[in-house]
Amino acid sequence: MSACLRIASPGTRLARQFAHGQQHARQQHSLILRPHWPSSPAPSACFRARTPTPVFAHLFSTSSPRPYAIAPTGSSTVNTPASNQPLDYAAIEQKWLKRWKEDKIASSSLSAADQHANTASTAKEKEKFYVLSMFPYPSGILHMGHVRVYAINDAMARSRRMMGYDVINPMGWDAFGLPAENAAIERSIHPNEWTIKNIAVMKSQMEKILADFDWDRELRTCSPDYYRWTQYLFLKLHEAGLAYQKEAVVNWDPVDETVLANEQVDAEGKSWRSGAVVEKRKLRQWFFKITEYAEDLLQDLDRLHHWPERVKQMQRNWIGKSRGAEFDFTVPLASSSLTSDAQGGGKIQVFTSRPDTIYGVQFLAVSTEHPILDTIPEDHRQQLEEFKESLKRVVSSDQEAGPEGVPTGLFAKHPFLPDAKIPVYAVNYVVSDYGTGAVMGVPGHDERDNVFAKSQGMEIKYVVAPSSSSSTSTAGDQRSQPTGGALTAKGILTGDNGEFSNMSSEDAAAAVIKRASELGFGREKTSYRIRDWLLSRQRYWGAPIPMIHCHGCGPVPVPAEDLPVVLPMDVSFTGRGGSPLQQIESWVNCSCPKCGSAAKRDTDTMDTFVDSSWYFFRYLDPQNTLLPFSSAKATAGMPVDVYIGGVEHAILHLLYSRFLSKFAWKTGLYGKGAAVEDKEGNDPGRGEPFKVLVTQGMVQGRTFKDPVTGAFLKPAEVDLTDPNKPIQISTGLAPAVSWEKMSKSKFNGVDPEDMIASHGADATRLHVLYKAPPSEELEWDEQSIVGMQRFLGKVWKIVGMTQGETETGTRTASFEELQASMGAMNKDERELWRQVNSTVMELTTSFKSTYAFNTSIAFLIKLTNHISSVTPTVASSSVDSQQQQQQVVKKQKKGKSQVEVSPELYQYSVQSLVKMLSPLAPAFGEECWETLTTTVPGASPLHQSSSSVFSQQWPAYDTEAIKADKVVCAIQINGKSRFNVEFDMAELPLADKDSMAAQEQFLKDLIYKHERAEKWLKDENGQIKPVKKMIVVKGAKIVSFVL
Repeated sequence: MSACLRIASPGTRLARQFAHGQQHARQQHSLILRPHWPSSPAPSACFRARTPTPVFAHLFSTSSPRPYAIAPTGSSTVNTPASNQPLDYAAIEQKWLKRWKEDKIASSSLSAADQHANTASTAKEKEKFYVLSMFPYPSGILHMGHVRVYAINDAMARSRRMMGYDVINPMGWDAFGLPAENAAIERSIHPNEWTIKNIAVMKSQMEKILADFDWDRELRTCSPDYYRWTQYLFLKLHEAGLAYQKEAVVNWDPVDETVLANEQVDAEGKSWRSGAVVEKRKLRQWFFKITEYAEDLLQDLDRLHHWPERVKQMQRNWIGKSRGAEFDFTVPLASSSLTSDAQGGGKIQVFTSRPDTIYGVQFLAVSTEHPILDTIPEDHRQQLEEFKESLKRVVSSDQEAGPEGVPTGLFAKHPFLPDAKIPVYAVNYVVSDYGTGAVMGVPGHDERDNVFAKSQGMEIKYVVAPSSSSSTSTAGDQRSQPTGGALTAKGILTGDNGEFSNMSSEDAAAAVIKRASELGFGREKTSYRIRDWLLSRQRYWGAPIPMIHCHGCGPVPVPAEDLPVVLPMDVSFTGRGGSPLQQIESWVNCSCPKCGSAAKRDTDTMDTFVDSSWYFFRYLDPQNTLLPFSSAKATAGMPVDVYIGGVEHAILHLLYSRFLSKFAWKTGLYGKGAAVEDKEGNDPGRGEPFKVLVTQGMVQGRTFKDPVTGAFLKPAEVDLTDPNKPIQISTGLAPAVSWEKMSKSKFNGVDPEDMIASHGADATRLHVLYKAPPSEELEWDEQSIVGMQRFLGKVWKIVGMTQGETETGTRTASFEELQASMGAMNKDERELWRQVNSTVMELTTSFKSTYAFNTSIAFLIKLTNHISSVTPTVASSSVDSQQQQQQVVKKQKKGKSQVEVSPELYQYSVQSLVKMLSPLAPAFGEECWETLTTTVPGASPLHQSSSSVFSQQWPAYDTEAIKADKVVCAIQINGKSRFNVEFDMAELPLADKDSMAAQEQFLKDLIYKHERAEKWLKDENGQIKPVKKMIVVKGAKIVSFVL
């Protein structure tokens, strides 16, 4: 068939020629059955008896329908989409799950990175697309949040395969962690056994939601095959000087003698298990020096063009870069303390981002661990020790401790005011491992310092006045404020600032730093809020830290060839006495790799964030036994093109992943280097692991509370006879109703398996994707899921109409043929063609960039409704068909006007609809596609097709076809819509940025001729009212007049 084929109405010569060309295929069959269609004209499609039927009879059993079946509306018993029998989603899903397993259609091969890494390959490579959901902790239960993220992930992966990409879509398990260890204590089950069982359950649940993952790439972080390489990366960091030990504070249970995680400390600061008051204790622990990468992590946020801005801002705030100055304050010491400084004094260094406030310093605040406190007078030592003891009590995360402190008896000299004595306080809000462990207190211009100063009875001093001061002469008199609050904004320095008086804050800051540098007690300084990553955990269920402690050699790395350091399985769990690893002497005791003498293994395990900070590399090379991943495969597969997960991981997980990825890139574990990547235009480059970040919102459930007590109510305690007017059964009162994050404690959770059992996985997925854009909160409403079932039912009926066209030999026209024939289409065909192209463009854009799946589904529903409003003409030489061709184009069906379009366009439209729907509702899409394309025995080769819709090519679209023939233009007068005008799009003059005069004149002539213009645009004499401004927007869909 020529590419320039034109599809037109059945009466045209072109359509008759097309029909004649299809007679041969139809004449091969002798048995044609025309089913009874109640209360409607006979369809143009003829249903041919065949074996086997693609939609099996058991899918449409006439026995009692399942809860999620579409109820029958007619008495026909024909087992076809048009038969009105109940649509059994469960049977369809089970059928295709089995088929996918057998054919491995739903599984992606490992070819993506392999093909890129294989330089000997001469075949044209597909563009890779690496889509990844944050891997889950195997708790054993999927919740609706999981369903949402995996539905988004699955839709992306399936659509990209159809678009011709080589898709990498792996799944694994973040399998180490505290819950498994707690389960071991509570249920007497080994963490490994508990974890493996949960993984099996969750993997089965993922199958039920039709998630299509590359299970060949599956990994578990608790497997020695995985954490061997986590340990290897630790050694690499240690070798680079980025892994080190120092003392750090932990939560200590004095009764069970064990370290507690923050979540194991209750609101009263007590241990979740023993009930003892939890203390703060220092232990020697391992850190990663992430602060070395602070500037890179901060600057390269600007390279992440496809990350949500709020996530990037959260990371900027966490890194917390501040430019300012560092000053030295001299502390004269008592004569008994003159052992460390030849000049008879100690020194306190402070960093400030406001050097312009140096004259406003009224005290120095130091951490309780600051070395200067070793020199305090004896009469202050007891008070200091009591204060330090009080700080050992753990304060829960939901309590905010105010600034507290005690005087130390020490006084510092002000560097610019030598005669001023600045008191030194030990406080709770300065920590030893952040900055210098000391800050300068400026209560006039810092809110926290202001609160603390007032608690100590200080009179507040102000040295910076608001910049709105009328003159510099009055600025010097503004030494206090009536409110006594902190003035944190920059402004003009008062007259109390010596040589810097009356300068702006900006000028004064530069001048202060310059003078301090000249005098030797200050310097320009850049500081970061971020702290080094504490990764030691005093627990069992984690990757052992691969270090050995030798009395003579100190900490010694385990040789790489001796990895993994395997967790011993023969352990007992009591929850007391620290980590179980400490109790296993046969595991702890070993030889020093350096000197061979007796030594001991490190009994700490790594933070689970370490496991999850590099797993996306391992997915690209999961079977590698020599390295964590090959450089070639990682270079080819990275970055992850789309990373999907909750915004709650916006800081730590993403920051740690960026750090590990940048370390691997900088040390040559993967990547081509900055120069080559910049030349190639790699995005984002510089070792950034994730190109696009999609943060899905929480799934919220309808929540009921007692209006009097505020207690959460169970669904059984609420009468929902009228869902819009719930009543608390016990009181008869209307409960307080809200939408809140699903939680067991709030009784507002929904079990995904119940939803699938009630409504089917396809409808559940569509509902999740349709209710809200991925980044917004989703309010779960089970009642509205029925709308998705009705939508699928309408698609199923359309498929039935098209199935008949396939059986009677209608040839499927290609996109290029239909595109070339657009000029010969009648008005109704052009409108259908426009709707198809518009929908394809919307879904292509959605799957590639916007991820607005809710809008995509709305477009599919609109296209479905439009296809339902038309019917294919009959391209046949049979007597019945000839009689139908002689009928008028307009038909009446169920009281609605229905137009005819060419069968080739109709069939192409339905096939495009099914292709686009399939990534969102995969099992249903497969069933529809098989129904549309299953080969009829003895049919011509034209009817041959692939068995899976996901092996089909994604539909193309023509931007020219999207333009509407008619435009309805809304006329606004002074901001209010008053009437509409309609015109042919072809009549509208083109307008460019330089001139719109012709277009505006065309629109004016059209608008002023409209009868409603008499009222709104003309005066009582019929004269046109003066127009201040005429605005044409959206391609002349709106014209706004300002009178």
